[in-house]
Amino acid sequence: MTTVEELKRRVAELLAAYPPESTPRQDFLDARFDAGLAWIHFPEGLGGLGAPRSLQSVVDRELAAAGAPDNDKRRIGIGLGMAAPTILAFGTPEQHRRFLRPLWTEREVWCQLFSEPGAGSDLAALGTRAVRDGDDWVVTGQKVWTSGAHKSQWAILVTRTDPDVPKHRGMTYFLCDMTAPGVEVRPLRQITGEAEFNEVFLSEVRIPDAHRLGAVGEGWKVAQTTLMNERVAIGGTEFPRDGGMVGVVTKTWRERPELRTSDLHDRLLKLWVEGESLRLVASRLRQQLAAGAPGPEGSAVKVAFSELNQAASGLEIELLGDEGLRYDDWTMRRPDGVNFLGREAGYRYLRAKGNSIEGGTSEVLRNIIAERVLGLPSEPRIDKDVAWKDLPR
Repeated sequence: MTTVEELKRRVAELLAAYPPESTPRQDFLDARFDAGLAWIHFPEGLGGLGAPRSLQSVVDRELAAAGAPDNDKRRIGIGLGMAAPTILAFGTPEQHRRFLRPLWTEREVWCQLFSEPGAGSDLAALGTRAVRDGDDWVVTGQKVWTSGAHKSQWAILVTRTDPDVPKHRGMTYFLCDMTAPGVEVRPLRQITGEAEFNEVFLSEVRIPDAHRLGAVGEGWKVAQTTLMNERVAIGGTEFPRDGGMVGVVTKTWRERPELRTSDLHDRLLKLWVEGESLRLVASRLRQQLAAGAPGPEGSAVKVAFSELNQAASGLEIELLGDEGLRYDDWTMRRPDGVNFLGREAGYRYLRAKGNSIEGGTSEVLRNIIAERVLGLPSEPRIDKDVAWKDLPR
């Protein structure tokens, strides 16, 4: 078994062979991946050492102390948090070798083609069709709310391959080249003024069967792995005590005593306690993740994260009073990622509204918590045994 001492030795060897101060960033990332120090819990040859996930922090601390470059997790978060674990779990050896290295080293950015305008929060009701044509699949349909599609080279894509069976059984999962003919990306301008989301239109896009992930008709099973990892990635983000959105409000509270009122003080204390509780629960969730695959518990953390962000950003606006009504920049931009802490209070307040929608709506996640965590009876369903083509739309 890999030990802390072994990991430190491997890091020292990497730093000696590729000094951070003189090695180009891309070359260092390539070397780190090849040394098995990218994600150490992945198998050897795929950027890892087959070591416990809990020891990743040892590698990260050693490299950070040496001033070594890291990949930009905001820019490639979907690839790291969703595409990579799904490819590892269901991909072929050829898919592992083709996709994981350029994903981690930032050569290829990924997005997620799941949501559709006609399916709402019911992912299994999606209608984007994939029809087999020899060694290819021809895909036609529309996806929406696709973060970062305008800067992505690849996408994880769920399609409808069999409309004659119930909706959960007729889906197939693909890896889609975003530069392929027939892929069109259009910006969706948000209430913040930016367009980090997109609409994606697929018009007879040809995808090789070699880029299918999992068996035909098992797209729902593959997608569940993606979604569970997504909720952990969103809600289980590591941040320090008095950090995150609550930390922004407490900083203003300390620096601006003239804004304080007793009512705001009570509400801030309540939010601080909730933030600390969420931090500890998220830490526990990451420890559980280190011991195995993510489960439905990630849904609870994601719901709590969304509610806390929205409450904290709203309290910040109230604390600032008239100042909170200002907005720094309505310029239409297509950013590389979301930066809650790099903009003013107005941006944080507006952008936080999306937290309870993206990554699974809070309503759907509460159903998951009730049924799969608490073991409560499921809601009555009349569509589980009906062929997708016969469902009302």
